[in-house]
Parts: sequence; C-alpha cells; structure tokens
Amino acid sequence: MIEAFAPAKLTLSLRITGVRPDGYHTVDAEMATLDFGDRLEIVPGRSRVRMLDEAGRGRRNVAPPGENLVEKALALAGREAQVTVHKRIPVGAGLGGGSADAAAVLRWAGFIDPAAAAAIGADVAFCLVGGRARVTGIGEIIEPLPYVLEHYTLALAPAGCDTAAVYAAWDELGGPVGEHGNDLEAAALRVAPDLAACRDQLGDATGLTPRLAGSGSTWFVSGAHPGPGRVVAVTTRATMEGCYLRR
Repeated sequence: MIEAFAPAKLTLSLRITGVRPDGYHTVDAEMATLDFGDRLEIVPGRSRVRMLDEAGRGRRNVAPPGENLVEKALALAGREAQVTVHKRIPVGAGLGGGSADAAAVLRWAGFIDPAAAAAIGADVAFCLVGGRARVTGIGEIIEPLPYVLEHYTLALAPAGCDTAAVYAAWDELGGPVGEHGNDLEAAALRVAPDLAACRDQLGDATGLTPRLAGSGSTWFVSGAHPGPGRVVAVTTRATMEGCYLRR
C-alpha cells in the first residue's frame, strides 16, 4: 500500500477574464498549496474508490460512480487501483478537494502533464503542480511563482457551494468585480446567503477582512488565528517535488 497526501489549494485572488463559446470561464488567479489536505491509501488492483470522513465513516455527498475525479484520474493515467480517500477538505469548500485527490492519484501513477490533467477538472492542473503559481486559461496554464512561506486561517462553512451555480450567478449578476480580490464573492453570497454569517464571525474574531476561497464556501485571512471551526494552514512547496508519497 502507498499513502499519498492530497494538499488543498488556496485561491488567493481570482479575476474572471472572459467566457469561452463552450461556456467555460477564463480566469487570472493566484493559487498556493497548503499543508492541510486529504490522505489517500492506494493499493494496485481492480479500480474501486471509497471516500471516508475523519471518523472513518463512508461519505455520502460525493460524486456518483463514473463522475468522481479519482476515477477519472485513474482512467486518464491508464491505471487501476483501489483508492481509499480519508477526507479532511470539505466538499464544496472552494479548496480543490476533489482535484487534489485526483492529482495525488496522477502523481502516484507518474502522470505529470498539467494540461492533460485539466481535461478532467480545471483545478487538477494546479493541484498536480502545486507550490505557488499564476493560473490562467480555464485553469490549465500554470506559471510558477517564487515560494513564500505564509500562514492562513481558514473558516470552514457548514455547507458547501456548487461551483457551477456560483459561476452561473456571476453571469446573472452581470460579471461583477470583487472588492477583495475574488470576482466570485457576490455570486457565492447570492447562491448561499448564509456564508455572510461565517465571513462576519471570522472578521470579528480577527479584525481582518476575510476573503473568499475560490467559488466558496471557505473564508480566509492571513496569519494564524486558531479557534472553533477554523484551520490554520501553512503554504508548501511544489507537489511535483515528490514529497507527498510514502510506502
């Protein structure tokens, strides 16, 4: 058995630069890999994917068979394996959980083509490369940036956001520009108004202005501010350096 770490990605800024004819939005974003993430157990054999929560219970709110990104990663790499994912990254948190899991499987399989990885999920490309980078296109163009050691505090909301619904809301709102570096903030609040309470709690506790991670539902601020419902995470170096697999 091989254990793989699937680190979360934090979208530090997100500007939407256009909409392609196929409906996909193009972006100009800065992303960083965190030391917070999921743990995978990979055993060669007939493909089967299990998702477990931190208590070891089966997860129900996951993609149906055939649509799970881990299954798609195995198919892309032309490999078979039994994969058990111990989830810490919440579903719909805007932290790239499913993409991180898929990227971990691709690294295990020796598949290191970010552009091809983006074909199964836009965020898979960055999660495969990791570190800190400028991300453009629909997510497939990765320009590495110098590593910066930083602490961030994440406020994990009780419920996740549907990425497609948030982008659709952004379109319906006329394409607003986000005041705090994320153009999707207003759209996420339209889709999930309860996010405002989570944002305000983090802001009141830290005295800082929270920013939205990706399409939501996570809010974050710079620095270490531990507390209930929060995760303090540190940025890490590129995942392709091979330090995320062990036997």
